[in-house]
Amino acid sequence: MRRADRLFAIIQILRRKKRATRAVDLAARLEVSERTIYRDISDMVARGVPIDGAAGIGYILRPGFDLPPLMFNENEIEALLLGARIVQSWADSELAAAAAAAMDKVAAVLPETIRRQLDLVRVWAPDDHTREPITIDQAALRHAVRDQRKVRFSYLDLDGRTSERVVRPLIMAFYGPVWLLAAWCELRNGFRVFRMDRMSAFSALEARFDAEPGKTAQDFLKQDTEKKRAATRSLRRAVAV
Repeated sequence: MRRADRLFAIIQILRRKKRATRAVDLAARLEVSERTIYRDISDMVARGVPIDGAAGIGYILRPGFDLPPLMFNENEIEALLLGARIVQSWADSELAAAAAAAMDKVAAVLPETIRRQLDLVRVWAPDDHTREPITIDQAALRHAVRDQRKVRFSYLDLDGRTSERVVRPLIMAFYGPVWLLAAWCELRNGFRVFRMDRMSAFSALEARFDAEPGKTAQDFLKQDTEKKRAATRSLRRAVAV
């Protein structure tokens, strides 16, 4: 690893950690000696990088520090491209446009020799795929998830019955040919997973919701084993129909 890449990696590791990170852990992660880590951190502090801490205690990066754009390697470029193209192929038009804009911004800060890699078609997500049609405003649903705003919609279940739902939208997930919404359903007073192609008459409400214990996205993901199995069976059944 080049020293510039190692310095960048140290800052990225410290940025992700809320507690002090020891030099021994940084050294193990980056496969260098502790002395190298001490020297790197000392040099960065001397150049104005706001790192607090000491040898034997650990280091922490003060909030608000940003680095200028650095080089992407070929694997990182292909990962970004594939992710952007999947979004453009499978997500709503607003998110697809955002993915294209993000790649334009990445391209703008890359050197010419690396920028040319963006034009090489080595990973692709074709748009001529089978996808269940979605009639609701998927972008509006994303905004509701982000803003913690309740939503109302009509839902056609697997048995052909229609019901009116008011839910707390928590997670949008792409699962094979369908998009799913994990939510806290006020009608059922519990977590439910809805297929977006079975939703209609959608509207985002003015009412907002707080991250109430037991009703959050984290709680949905941390359900006990049996509930997870039931949720997985329900998910697979929903996708299969």
